[in-house]
Amino acid sequence: MTDLLAHRSAGRPSGRPTPPTACPSRRCVPADAAVDDPAPAPAAVTGIGGALKSVADTAGALLLLLVLAPVLLVIALAVRCDGGPAFYRQTRVGRDGVPLRMLKFRSMRVDADQLRDTLRVADEGAGPLFKLRADPRVTRVGAVLRRFSLDELPQLFNVLTGEMSLVGPRPALPEEVATYEAATRRRLAVRPGMTGLWQVSGRSDLSWTEAVALDLAYVEHWSPALDLKILARTARAVLGGAGAY
Repeated sequence: MTDLLAHRSAGRPSGRPTPPTACPSRRCVPADAAVDDPAPAPAAVTGIGGALKSVADTAGALLLLLVLAPVLLVIALAVRCDGGPAFYRQTRVGRDGVPLRMLKFRSMRVDADQLRDTLRVADEGAGPLFKLRADPRVTRVGAVLRRFSLDELPQLFNVLTGEMSLVGPRPALPEEVATYEAATRRRLAVRPGMTGLWQVSGRSDLSWTEAVALDLAYVEHWSPALDLKILARTARAVLGGAGAY
């Protein structure tokens, strides 16, 4: 895989495709149920390769939690002082369509989920993703956390429990998965990650088509070397802040 990380070729699609208005042939995905029949994982991410990736994830998450413990404590206290709980838990879809409770530092008002429908008319996200560049629900502390992706650090606990990986496609919401076409469902063949190929290739600035293509390229061509390259580029992408909102 010489140049997955150099994606952003000329002639990229200009606009974002409109997500389906109805569920595909497979059933819609409720928040508390698994997705039916995701595509099988490629051999590279199962067997010995998958076992090595799991060991690396567990060791890496444990080491990072120990090293970052003081930072996590300071962030938790700052979020608490901003009003409301420090953590936010949300149901996402994991490997093989199994739901998981993803953990984040809370970066929005406590009533953010209730306000989402009222803001949908201003949606700037790609495809089924809901995104606003200037989201009025984001708190002062939350804006700083999101700028440098610090709100994602508690997902190290999801990695430690085996629900997520350090590297992989980002875990999607059940309502997003319900709009997936058959090819897109291959994102569910591997454990979702804290960072991934499209996170280091433009993040929210990418079109939905580009983001899906990068995730599927990762699923099809995974290797330990690719994971290391993505991790190495993650710090630069986070510090640069491009596409983070």
